[in-house]
Amino acid sequence: MNNTNTTLSQNYTVAIWLLICCALVFTMVILGGVTRLTGSGLSMTDWRPLMGWLPPFSDAQWQHVFTLYQQTPEFLNINSHMDVFAFKNIFWLEYLHRLLGRIVGIVFLVPFILFLVKGYIKPAEWPKYSLMFILGGLQGALGWYMVKSGLINNPYVSQYRLSAHLSGAFLVYAYMFWVAMSLLFPASSEQRHPWYRKSIALTVLTSVTIVSGGFVAGLKAGKIYNTFPLMGDHWIPPGTLALEPLWRNFFENMTTVQLDHRVLAILTFTVIIGFWIKARKVDLPRRSLPAINALLHTAILQVVLGISALLMSVPILLGSLHQVVAMILFTILLYIMHSLRRV
Repeated sequence: MNNTNTTLSQNYTVAIWLLICCALVFTMVILGGVTRLTGSGLSMTDWRPLMGWLPPFSDAQWQHVFTLYQQTPEFLNINSHMDVFAFKNIFWLEYLHRLLGRIVGIVFLVPFILFLVKGYIKPAEWPKYSLMFILGGLQGALGWYMVKSGLINNPYVSQYRLSAHLSGAFLVYAYMFWVAMSLLFPASSEQRHPWYRKSIALTVLTSVTIVSGGFVAGLKAGKIYNTFPLMGDHWIPPGTLALEPLWRNFFENMTTVQLDHRVLAILTFTVIIGFWIKARKVDLPRRSLPAINALLHTAILQVVLGISALLMSVPILLGSLHQVVAMILFTILLYIMHSLRRV
């Protein structure tokens, strides 16, 4: 009995640590969104993951980093009016975003080593947690790969790389959250609830919608057709399939990308409503029911925020809140999936 209690206590401690890491990743995704919305993401022109902890302090150091920025396409084409004082305003957000990434690494690595030494994490589970750390490191490299695309010729980052970076963050977040839930809610049986597959399908649909939002953000497609439900005077505006070959429209055509996100968002919202209605008539685990109610409420809020952000040409506050609620929606779906996996 004592061994069982000890194991439960250790699992609880590890789970809390993972949830703290999830909260930091959550914050980092939101800060990354604010960085993008404020046009701050290309202000740092180099990447020094180990030695880049400290920001500029002296006037000479600030002038140096500003001189580097003055050589970028963003400064030459967009911000040529900017002086070093205005530059500081966009520099700090990107610096904080990168600093938080380093903090996440430390908050993960130090307790991980401690838990290994203490035996909280058993040898058989080492690869699982090592993979988390590796994925986090790769996410940092992918972030620099994204930023680099806006430092060469085009003063904007690639929408492909931005969406990949966003997807990577969600993947790391989901992996840590899932393991934490498994520690907090050990499986009571090997039987899966019949609705488990439905929850997987809904999570996949929502994830695709979120990734499509990454392409909207990367192309700044929310700045056009700021009407709803019509796009201008059309349901399907002209130029939707203007690019060749055809597939490029879904990733590079601003009109098509916004249309895709609208359709996916409405489809996802409709499916969530249907999921909620049918769930009320199904025998579900006790911890699933509040989450399914929260799913509906969060989806309603997300739709309201999305439409409001579109109608107002994506102001920073609404754009950021739209991303916050997207992550909350994703988290609720993960929780529902986990609650149905072993019942």
